[in-house]
Amino acid sequence: MDLFESLKQKVSGKGMRIVFPEATDARILNAVVRLHSEGLVVPILIGNQAEVHKAAENYRFNLDGIDIIDPADYSEFDQMVASFVERRNGKATEEQAREILTDVNYFGTMLVYMGKADGLVSGAAHSTADTVRPALQIIKTREGVSRTSGAFIMLRGQERYLFADCAINPNPDAQVLSEIAIESARTAEMFDIDPKVAMLSFSTKGSASGEQADKVIEATKLAKEQNPDLAIDGELQFDAAFVSAVAQAKAPGSDVAGQAKVFVFPELQAGNIGYKIAQRLGGFEAVGPILQGLNQPISDLSRGCVEEDVYKTAIITANQALMND
Repeated sequence: MDLFESLKQKVSGKGMRIVFPEATDARILNAVVRLHSEGLVVPILIGNQAEVHKAAENYRFNLDGIDIIDPADYSEFDQMVASFVERRNGKATEEQAREILTDVNYFGTMLVYMGKADGLVSGAAHSTADTVRPALQIIKTREGVSRTSGAFIMLRGQERYLFADCAINPNPDAQVLSEIAIESARTAEMFDIDPKVAMLSFSTKGSASGEQADKVIEATKLAKEQNPDLAIDGELQFDAAFVSAVAQAKAPGSDVAGQAKVFVFPELQAGNIGYKIAQRLGGFEAVGPILQGLNQPISDLSRGCVEEDVYKTAIITANQALMND
């Protein structure tokens, strides 16, 4: 079954509430109307009621039955302010909180934190920092995870792979890299991808040496210690991780080499280049970035996204929320 058909079936009719802070953007509105009409999520738009309805009218979208929340007249704003001040633990006064929570991303993230929504999708008109910062300050990472990371699902026909980290951490140390590996396996399972994890390097099993390869070796060791049941191996060059014949020559006896479906890059530069090569030269569809490691799902769109990207990201976010239940 097509990946998104499977994901849609999982969330259809479940009533997962997804917040969209960029409520006057045509791409957002188009996706929201579609998601609502198909019964896939319960959308919550954030913004001034009159402005949102005007934008919808201009774009000829019907928002009947779709919730719109205006931070300026939200009935539980005082409760939200108090919750934010408590969450920030001395890093924001009440006065500062009232100002901060006029920002739609902060407001929407607080709705998720307070249990008024199950997830958030933003980034069509905001930078990654604008979307991720509130998530790190409010939602925070799960126990045992020090950093969030960004994964891409790579699709081509019936082929499915996961690449990480391709979006967030410029040069993760061994501990962070091990966390990325564990979280990537968790994400892969959600997409019915076999969570066999290859820790990529320019070296395979000592074929080369250096600090960069040593970091990958240490990260693999740490990941195994943290999750003994995880199918993971490294350090592996990409061909050894992907091609069975190469694996037999370079990493005989490995239960991952030649079979990997999850590829963890040693640093962001390699990950970003890698997924874009697969996308542009290999003809793969790159779905993401999917933010990993947070207590509740917050998703970051590209400012160059199209309506289909918003639609698919919302479905992914709803699935992440369902997985957390």
